Amino acid sequence: MLRRRFLAAAAASAARLPGANLKAVGVQLYTLRTIINEKPLEVFQSLEQVGFRECEVIQSNMDKIWDSLKQTRLKPVSLHLDTAMFTRDQAKLPAALEDAKKRGFSFVVCPYVAPQDRGGVDVIKRLAETLTKAGETCAKSGLKLAYHNHAFEFEPAGSGTLLDVLMDTSDPKLVTLELDIMWSRVAGVDPVSVLQKYGKRVTLMHLKNVAADVGPQFTERVPREAFREVGNGVVDIPAVLKAAAKAGVQHYFVEQDQTPGNPIDSLKQSFGYLQQLSY
Repeated sequence: MLRRRFLAAAAASAARLPGANLKAVGVQLYTLRTIINEKPLEVFQSLEQVGFRECEVIQSNMDKIWDSLKQTRLKPVSLHLDTAMFTRDQAKLPAALEDAKKRGFSFVVCPYVAPQDRGGVDVIKRLAETLTKAGETCAKSGLKLAYHNHAFEFEPAGSGTLLDVLMDTSDPKLVTLELDIMWSRVAGVDPVSVLQKYGKRVTLMHLKNVAADVGPQFTERVPREAFREVGNGVVDIPAVLKAAAKAGVQHYFVEQDQTPGNPIDSLKQSFGYLQQLSY
């Protein structure tokens, strides 16, 4: 009887314990592209005040904002390079990787496949093989390669999707996934199912949300008001974070491609939601 009471009390106590919380929240600087080049230090200081501690950088404006970034505590974790470096121009990749390593990045990302470069299974298989080769170069430089999805990768192909083809064909030791949960949802795919399928192969994540009346579709042609703050949309964020924790996702970046006003205001709203969330 005493043992049963003890176990019941322990279970009740465990039930009252708070859930997990994100320990570090990063920001994708693409969100700030309309304002960051003008006053980069001011923008970075605002991000620090919000509470962000990590960031994902885009190569196109890195040199313009780098000195200001280094004046803050924001840690550059991941770098979105030009897709051509992974596909058509791999000769330029070693120099870019050497520079990224010197700057302290841990990951480089293949960010986007343009519509004219997309196709069916054969095209995606060639992309996967090319990414594997790039992943070998990244590994030699001490960096990890991730592929960032949009919606088109979830188009059905055989018994799965184009993303399945990409992941199955590429070397899992050399090519990981940066899961963009919004684009997954636009394609009609629950990001939780992606996390459950690929597990630890999902190393990075873009946290963002989407309006209820979008998709399913396999293109990025969505209205600008469809992009939503993390806590303001149809994606079940607590379920995603719980699945991500189980999968072993290493870094999370808040991103919002389009915002209704100042992007810092939207990022602040997303950060506040994540800070109070237990899952």
